[in-house]
Amino acid sequence: MGADNQQERLKTEGWITGFVDGEGCFSVSIFKNSSMSIGWQVFPEFVVTQGERSLETLRTLQEFFGCGRIYVNRRYDNHTENLYRYCVRSLEELRTKIVPFFQQNRLRTAKAKEFETFVQVLNLMEDGKHLTIEGLAEIKRIIHAMNFRSRSSESSETVRRALR
Repeated sequence: MGADNQQERLKTEGWITGFVDGEGCFSVSIFKNSSMSIGWQVFPEFVVTQGERSLETLRTLQEFFGCGRIYVNRRYDNHTENLYRYCVRSLEELRTKIVPFFQQNRLRTAKAKEFETFVQVLNLMEDGKHLTIEGLAEIKRIIHAMNFRSRSSESSETVRRALR
């Protein structure tokens, strides 16, 4: 790789890090799912959302990382453009592409702590902890202890009762 290409890659990496710092999200959701052995599914994802006018930006991210999908969220309210979400949900792609990139290109806002928690949960999942009631409870504690945005299809009380 020539010096010009290295410079361009560094610029691109810096742009992506800054853009994700402002517009990205590392989230973990826990859903009730009867097809899972313990009845619950841990669902980590990396997401960047933009309006339709900035769709090309999401395509740039997808091309750079070589993974993920772009989904449309059609707007039927008073907004004039649809929203698009670049999402990476595959555990393999999260572990091999997204996490290494942000470990090498550190986030600088509060999102850095969100990323650390995200990686901690991915590590527990890699060890199979999400497949046990105890491991699921540990993941839930980690998410809540960090004030991490956690979506659940059930109320927190319902989840707590199920984990007892």
